[in-house]
Amino acid sequence: PRTWMARTWGSVEGLTATDDGSAPLTKRVRLYWELARPFTLVAPALGMFTGSVIALGASPAIPLSPWIAAKIALGTLMAAVLNAASNTLNQVTDLEADRINKPGRPLPSGRVGPGEALRLSGWLYLAAFLIATPVGPQCTLLAGTAALLTVLYSAPPFRLKAVPYLANLVIAIPRGVLLKVAGWTCVRDFGRMEPWYIGAIFGLFLLGATTTKDFADIRGDRAAGFRTLPVVLGTRRAAWLTAPF
Repeated sequence: PRTWMARTWGSVEGLTATDDGSAPLTKRVRLYWELARPFTLVAPALGMFTGSVIALGASPAIPLSPWIAAKIALGTLMAAVLNAASNTLNQVTDLEADRINKPGRPLPSGRVGPGEALRLSGWLYLAAFLIATPVGPQCTLLAGTAALLTVLYSAPPFRLKAVPYLANLVIAIPRGVLLKVAGWTCVRDFGRMEPWYIGAIFGLFLLGATTTKDFADIRGDRAAGFRTLPVVLGTRRAAWLTAPF
């Protein structure tokens, strides 16, 4: 953890960003939007929404009331905000690797400071929790569990992203299994097998698919000490291992 902190916080000489948020508000908003990686927010929002739609049609069918529609909308928004929070945190903790892999991103390019991005991530996690609360305690519980797993994945001293195989599981559970079940809780109770079975299908898919993002990042991940499957096994073996999922 000390080495990671020194690399992340100590090697910012020459960067133009500051942590005081002194840039104009509109510019900060655009930078924060870029940090959230908006194109990645569609999948979790859609997963949450479709989980709710599945619950509506499950036996016995539940009619769509205004309150249920509102809960589905809140749940869909929560999934996107939670993913934005984890994306932002991951960019802070991946700063060393991103300087090699993705130097144009806001943090390695110096347009945003690590402290400012970390604060943004914290506010986004809090916002996701607050959005989940009116949906119900089950949705809030699942959102909190997912948030915890994403923190364990990214942040030291746990930094589970650096642990081969386990990293895939830690991502597959919140973004596969729990996401579908959380969508279900916008409509009905999760105390039956159906939502967990459906979530397990998507979790099984992500158990392999999570590795696809690592193939393009081998050089930076190796330099930062992240033992992803392509780093550990090589590209060919990693592809054959993950393809069956």
